[in-house]
Amino acid sequence: MPRIKPFCALKPAVHLQSLVVTRPLENYSMGEAKLIASENDYSFLHLINPELDHQYLRGTRQELIFKKISENVEHFVEDEVLVKEESPSIYIYRLVNEDLVQKGIWTLTHISDYLEGRIKKHESTVERREQLLADYLQQTGLDANPVLITYHPDAVVDALIEKYIAEVEPCLDFTFADGTKHQVWSVSDHKDLKQIVTAFAAIPEVYIADGHHRIASMAKMGVQKQALNVKHHGEEDYNYFTTVYMNTNEVKVLEFNRLVRDLGTLNEGDFIKDLAESFFVEHSDIPVKPKKLHEIGMYFNGRWHVLNPKAEVYNDGDPVGVLDVSILQNFLLDPILGIKDPRTDARITFEGGRVPVEVLQEKVDNGLFAIAFTLFAPSVEQVMAVADISGVMPPKSTWVEPKFLVGLLTSYFN
Repeated sequence: MPRIKPFCALKPAVHLQSLVVTRPLENYSMGEAKLIASENDYSFLHLINPELDHQYLRGTRQELIFKKISENVEHFVEDEVLVKEESPSIYIYRLVNEDLVQKGIWTLTHISDYLEGRIKKHESTVERREQLLADYLQQTGLDANPVLITYHPDAVVDALIEKYIAEVEPCLDFTFADGTKHQVWSVSDHKDLKQIVTAFAAIPEVYIADGHHRIASMAKMGVQKQALNVKHHGEEDYNYFTTVYMNTNEVKVLEFNRLVRDLGTLNEGDFIKDLAESFFVEHSDIPVKPKKLHEIGMYFNGRWHVLNPKAEVYNDGDPVGVLDVSILQNFLLDPILGIKDPRTDARITFEGGRVPVEVLQEKVDNGLFAIAFTLFAPSVEQVMAVADISGVMPPKSTWVEPKFLVGLLTSYFN
């Protein structure tokens, strides 16, 4: 079903790979980003925000900032910091993060697949964030951070990926500062390209795993470009966005745990009493990292507990309501602790599943928070079930991996 095509990616020069590639800007504090930019002339951060090393741009018009980005891109290409592939290719990407190995297809996907609902989503987006990124894309032509899309495994695609990994030397192969290993294989053979494009066209359903704002922004930008181009025919590069397709066996979904600052107006006794209305509460002698659905860990008052929601509080036929994040919100955080909107309430914060539960316990013991809640990660199938009914996952439900680096492969369009 997806309409994909090869592209001539900008890749970092072999000897500069570890210098060019970076995490997305939002992963750094402004101070960290400025330091990286000041010490590394080759960092892709220079193509994201030139304010990092040009203070005079701060507070000026966006047009000046975008102009500086365009100048930086030209310098990167002229100096062969970024090198453009000679032949249009689809790419095989492999990431190794400790014992986790993930493989997928890196390509371009037509925005019509998203606009017409053939790519299913499970999150709502914020208009302001969409427009900011759309403006950046329209003015710079740089699409360097792909959308992660998942699908049910396909034997043809799997076989081709394994063939290239086994038989062909990667065109990009380096280890990032965090220890993750990144490899890319270029597929430019016409027969293999046709096989991949045909295989994806036959996949009945695909789902956004991560990158809802990026895909919405690309679609918005593409529509804006179409309106400005009187000779628009639908195949211009701005009609496509960079995408990594990983099947459901490759995508890793981790949980988002919760930390709550206080009990609100409740005392400890009332809190425990109110819990018992919707949950069975058991003490645990060890930190609780839930091992199954409907098992919620709680660290409170120096002790770990296991909360098991009572059967009457959820409906197995409701893909959203059956999620543990929904149960915790609807039957504990909101009615008991008064946290009605976890997106805006300053009393709650979140930690991704890679943060050890012992770290959460320490934050409670240190008095920074009153309670820690640990959750079992939703499955990929649960996320897809929500998308199938055009539903929306609760806020901070999933931490999806991989998280892509920026500048690994870049689509550059005019």
